[in-house]
Amino acid sequence: MKYFIDCLLNLCYIIYERISCRLKPKKLKGEPCKKSAASVDNDMDAIYKKEAKELLEFIKKSPTAYHAVRSICDLLKESNGEQICEAFDFDFSYGKTYYITRSMTSIIAFRVPKNPKGFMICASHTDSPTFKLKPSFEKSVCGKYITLDVEKYGGMIHSTWLDRPLSVAGRITVREENRVISKLLTLDRDLLVIPNVCIHFNRSINDGGKYNPQTDLSPLYAEGTDHTSLIKLIAEETKVRQSDILSHELFLYDRTPGCIWGSDGQFFSSSRIDDIACAYTSLKAFLKAEPTECVQIYASLDNEETGSMSRQGAHSTFLYDVLNLICSKADISNSNRQRMINSSLMVSADNAHALHPCHPEYCDQLNAPVLNGGVAIKTNAAQRYVTDAVSASLFKEICRKSNVPTQSFANRSDIAGGSTLGNILTTNVPICAVDIGMPQLAMHSAWESAGVKDVKYMTDCLSQFYMTRIICLCDGSYEIV
Repeated sequence: MKYFIDCLLNLCYIIYERISCRLKPKKLKGEPCKKSAASVDNDMDAIYKKEAKELLEFIKKSPTAYHAVRSICDLLKESNGEQICEAFDFDFSYGKTYYITRSMTSIIAFRVPKNPKGFMICASHTDSPTFKLKPSFEKSVCGKYITLDVEKYGGMIHSTWLDRPLSVAGRITVREENRVISKLLTLDRDLLVIPNVCIHFNRSINDGGKYNPQTDLSPLYAEGTDHTSLIKLIAEETKVRQSDILSHELFLYDRTPGCIWGSDGQFFSSSRIDDIACAYTSLKAFLKAEPTECVQIYASLDNEETGSMSRQGAHSTFLYDVLNLICSKADISNSNRQRMINSSLMVSADNAHALHPCHPEYCDQLNAPVLNGGVAIKTNAAQRYVTDAVSASLFKEICRKSNVPTQSFANRSDIAGGSTLGNILTTNVPICAVDIGMPQLAMHSAWESAGVKDVKYMTDCLSQFYMTRIICLCDGSYEIV
């Protein structure tokens, strides 16, 4: 009897399975497969990491501001951009991408539509804190060692440059008959180390000791006996005669390759994240953006880390001069230009301080952005950042349209923060502007860290920014198109 009952149950199960299969909806031919939430998350993680890796590769090619501008030029040229020179006239075409460099360390690119209605400008900077070689740089120590005589460029964290492989990059100027020619170079080898004093000789080294840049931060280059001079290595690298090298602007750079890390690869670290991350993501956004009714302008300027007081810095007339050039070529009158400026927006893109995992008390509790939390909008009552209520609101709406989260950054009221490009640029070009940045840790260290998601967040929101039109309705009121 039990046997027949088991057979009957098995038969019922088979019938049920066949009926269930017939009732299942058939997948139509060509219908895309629906992915699970976990699969979509994995796909997005791969995209975030891919974009972070591309940024790390760009940083690797850009050890100095000279090389950053060259890397930017290469990407613009690949996208059919045309390089023009301030010293010469050029044939202008509407809709074409043009780019200009100044001092080989600052660059501005632009696209002009017919009958433009405004300017959409994004500005970043190409320089980072480092050490610069003095005009004469090899010095002997007790006849036993050769070190290099360097000076600080910008406000770096001294200790982070010690005990790590370094090398030299920058430019030299060379005599060629009756011409002076600039040549870039990168000595692509582990060449230098700034050695710490051992703890046995300096028992207070872990008690917050100070470093004297003249005596403590000279990189070791060679033995003091017979050695190959650095200037000879440079001549060999650039394939010029040593006697033809007239001058140089050479900097130390960190040789440690950037990497992605964390329990699930959430973070990345590298040198020069501040501000090459913004220079790269804003360039990528500029190249990705479709043309609009506005003039789209990409700018990345030098010398922000030393106050921008140079012919190629934010305090110069570089941006103002390019706007004059655009207006001249596009037959924009002074009155129309002023109307356009009032229907424009500038983004000053320079990284922001993230909440520190060991010292959260250094941040303002209510205005501390986190890694992978989205783009930080920076404000300061003393106008160190140019953001106001209107520009912050406009940028938040742009981010909302591009599905990019935003965060706010403000310093603690008892800690003075840094400044950046925005408040300087708007003194020459009186345009509505906002200061933003990618949150990061250890700013001005030789080795900085940030979140992988924020690379894509920056690119996406800035691409949407370039494809947005701002219409001034009256002072303080705008329409976003």
